[in-house]
Amino acid sequence: MDKRIERIVEWIEGYAENAGKETLVVGVSGGVDSALTSTLCCMTGLDVYAVTMPLRSGKDGHKKAMSHLGWLEDRFPERVHSVVIPLEKSLRGLEEVLHVEDFENAHASANTKSRLRMVCLYHIAACMDGLVVGTGNKVEDFGVGFFTKWGDGGVDLSPIGDLFKSEVQSLALVLGIDEEIVLQAPTDGLWEDGRTDEDQLQMSYEDLEKAMRGEYVGEEKMERYEAIRKANRHKMEPIPVCMMEDWDF
Repeated sequence: MDKRIERIVEWIEGYAENAGKETLVVGVSGGVDSALTSTLCCMTGLDVYAVTMPLRSGKDGHKKAMSHLGWLEDRFPERVHSVVIPLEKSLRGLEEVLHVEDFENAHASANTKSRLRMVCLYHIAACMDGLVVGTGNKVEDFGVGFFTKWGDGGVDLSPIGDLFKSEVQSLALVLGIDEEIVLQAPTDGLWEDGRTDEDQLQMSYEDLEKAMRGEYVGEEKMERYEAIRKANRHKMEPIPVCMMEDWDF
């Protein structure tokens, strides 16, 4: 067993114990990040609610999510609880209200999908007295801020947040996760046209990892990396607080 796997499983167990919780809630999208995270959660021995929430993200992603849930059920029958929550009706109702006031924007709508999913995960966690487990990797969460603020970025703990995408993929293969999930082009599942992460970022994960490590990727790619990072820095830093002690009254 890879030592990193043992480390993460023990870390999750320790965090849950310190928090006084015995249940984990994790979203499963059909991508490799959530597949690895949900598997690691199941390896802890804690109760796990693995939740997939189809919402205009394409049939392929939902198919892979359902396949992974079935795989988890076969491998961890005593501790995993699979949950499927269709959110189309909820999103449609929200859109009808917002669009009346002309609050209509494609990017905002994509992020709203992520936030609806976060609401569902926290509702389940509150009902089951559990913790919401994040599925973001190091590149997304701390490199370029490629996540939705208060959406998939709204979590209680982040077990794979110190793993690069390549490390996530390698550990997923070690654990026997379906290669179709592991090797597919990564996507956030928020767009109906099937655009990938790299389509949106205009950089490959390989180059993003190199840029984060300070390795040479060329001037143009480094400038692109820095531009994405600068634009999303507000998501990766603590919320600023107006400190009274710094003011001379």
